[in-house]
Amino acid sequence: MNAQEFFAAKLAFQTDVSDVHAALENPDFTLVDTRDLAAFRQAHIPQAIHLPRRMIPMRAAKLLDKATPVVVYCWGPGCDGATKAAHELASRGYDVKEMIGGIEYWIREGFPVRTKDGLVTRQADPLTAPLAAVPAGSV
Repeated sequence: MNAQEFFAAKLAFQTDVSDVHAALENPDFTLVDTRDLAAFRQAHIPQAIHLPRRMIPMRAAKLLDKATPVVVYCWGPGCDGATKAAHELASRGYDVKEMIGGIEYWIREGFPVRTKDGLVTRQADPLTAPLAAVPAGSV
């Protein structure tokens, strides 16, 4: 495999939070939070459905359409839950990508999350996104 093939394969199976955020304006995929219920309740991407990795065998067929691509996420770069969920879904015939960075980078880039208090948006972290790109309080 050469570099071009490697990077093409990587892009075929991964996406990032910025691309997911932009695509959610007119989604042609289902966004799936693969974390446990406590984590999902703490904060999740507003359009995401909750399907913990361990529940995929029991619930995927009820929640997901195999004709619709799936994007999965978990906590962040230090968590391989989304990778495991993507593998599990792919083995069941789903077209799936992993959102690299997880909810950690979603929040760090200043995108909104749903919490028990409603939608919450934090200022973008200048180490991960330009501060002017996402005004604080915007949705």
